[in-house]
Amino acid sequence: MAEIKFTPYNVSIEVPDGENLLEVVRKAGIFMDTPCNGSGACGKCKAKIISGNVLSENSRHISLEEKNNGYVLACQSIIKGDAVIEIPETESSSMYGMKIEDFSGNKEKNIFQESKERIFNGSGMKPGTYVKKEYLELDLPTLDDNISDFERLKRHVRNQMGYKYVFCRLPILRKIPELLRKADFKVTITHIPRGNGKTTIINVEEGDKTNELYGVAVDIGTTSVAACIVNLYNGELIAKTSSGNAQMKYGADVINRIMFSTKANGLEKLNRAIIQETINPLLNKMYMDSGISMDQVVSFVAAGNTTMSHLFLGVYANFLRMEPYIPAFVKAPFIKASELNIGINPETFIYLVPSVASYVGGDISSGVLASGMWNTQENILFIDLGTNGEIVFGNSEYLMTCACSAGPAFEGGEISCGMRATVGAIEKVTIDNKFEPCLDVIGDEDPLGICGSGIIDLICEMMFAGIIDRKGKIVKGLDTNRIRFDEHGIGEYILAFKEQYDLERDISITEVDVDNFIRAKAAIYSGITTLLNKLAMDFTDIDKIYIAGGIGNSLNIDNAVKIGMLPDIEQSKINYIGNSSLMGCYLTIISEDARHKLEEIAASMTYVELSAEAEYMDEFVSASFLPHTDISKFPTVRDSLNKRS
Repeated sequence: MAEIKFTPYNVSIEVPDGENLLEVVRKAGIFMDTPCNGSGACGKCKAKIISGNVLSENSRHISLEEKNNGYVLACQSIIKGDAVIEIPETESSSMYGMKIEDFSGNKEKNIFQESKERIFNGSGMKPGTYVKKEYLELDLPTLDDNISDFERLKRHVRNQMGYKYVFCRLPILRKIPELLRKADFKVTITHIPRGNGKTTIINVEEGDKTNELYGVAVDIGTTSVAACIVNLYNGELIAKTSSGNAQMKYGADVINRIMFSTKANGLEKLNRAIIQETINPLLNKMYMDSGISMDQVVSFVAAGNTTMSHLFLGVYANFLRMEPYIPAFVKAPFIKASELNIGINPETFIYLVPSVASYVGGDISSGVLASGMWNTQENILFIDLGTNGEIVFGNSEYLMTCACSAGPAFEGGEISCGMRATVGAIEKVTIDNKFEPCLDVIGDEDPLGICGSGIIDLICEMMFAGIIDRKGKIVKGLDTNRIRFDEHGIGEYILAFKEQYDLERDISITEVDVDNFIRAKAAIYSGITTLLNKLAMDFTDIDKIYIAGGIGNSLNIDNAVKIGMLPDIEQSKINYIGNSSLMGCYLTIISEDARHKLEEIAASMTYVELSAEAEYMDEFVSASFLPHTDISKFPTVRDSLNKRS
């Protein structure tokens, strides 16, 4: 056995010789970002060998200088004895402190209230929840009236509230003896009416708490998870928080996670990562911030893509990635919190927003609800720019949807210096006429890498500065020390020199990175085009475009158009609407009418499988250019490029 010590965590673990280092890191409970799930493709799982014997394969992601300084890829390394290993801070910190760009700042309460008013006004929907509360003053027990505590409680519920049958579970029986006496038999019950004169008590509180009824809304993203506690009576936002999805250590995208789920105990590990390592810590933080106890949370609505929904419930998901791409379910049954060990009132029913198809999930159903596009005659194009790219087009008469294989590039994945939107991530870039960059960094800290919105800016700026051509290739012969080429002739542009910020290596973007991002933006554009062509429409038929997803308020829409990710239409028609998935969950949790509308939306969407559309690949190839092979499709970009030249 070998003893492995990890710094700076002061964590030690004993493992057999021959164990893969990445698996040892996972067993030690240390988060390590592994977008490719250990295939060696992404180069993110770097570790520094301080001392000891670790056998590692050579990798293009480890420079000679890094190798000489002891760096290895954890996924390509084998333990060969005792060792002391450092996990760099940038690898371990990306799980927490993430900037969920559309869920930060001081405007959430107004945004939530405005959304509620906008969606409810004119739609006929009203707030209202199926969970009820009632204040009861019970008769004090005496020698003459000596029935059990639960029978006493049931008697008052029958007499005062008119229910014939009253039920509860074991946790309530354990709670009531002391609580009733502490409260002098004046209590508030939380109950769920079942119809036919039946109700089930799920909580008992001391005193009159009839004005306090809480629920939790959760957006389960592939990369990030956002949650909030809501007052179910008035829709007030009580607490909110967000973090990375702990499943990231098993892969950046849904395909890698599905593949991991097929390994021994893989499904259980993924389920634990999302519930025990992500959602429950978020809940605990909100409880601390708000002073609310878990027993007071009696409603729970969550939305995620179809894969995340399967993994959240611990349902085998492998057939989602295999033709003909069949999910185990699109609409899950109501499930009690106790069945999933979620840290809320155990009797609470978990409502998982219905999916549409294998690659269009409940997060899109929820987002469409929040967008209001189902209640207008205007032609709305809804685009969710997260780890996956989903598109919906339509109005009150029809909704058509598809999913694009954009990959994780919008979250910084598949980019050598890419990272998620956390402190140290470059989120905005400009380049002057001397090829010098100006960087905006999240947290006003020294740069550590670049996130999705920054990559869009960077590629656009490089194109207009003449650093790259329209194929994404770096131009040779420019008078700057920020461009260099390796022995294979692959060029890179230096954003930040290591000496300037005391980094292990320069922050740069290579031609390979640019190509990866061009393919991601091409997937979005070609998906839009194919969907419109399916309806015999074009860009002139679009009245509005709504952009949702984790790429956030830092997205420069003008630059997104210039690189050919979004169509070249009047930019006043394009609006960023924030975390629409979470907003839809919020609306659903405060309104039974909204939940019914949500299910109607999910059931009515027509799904287009792009892989079965012959024209999609042609559109994709044409869009794999800056901005497009047919520059006439981007007249404003053409004019700007002509002025530059």
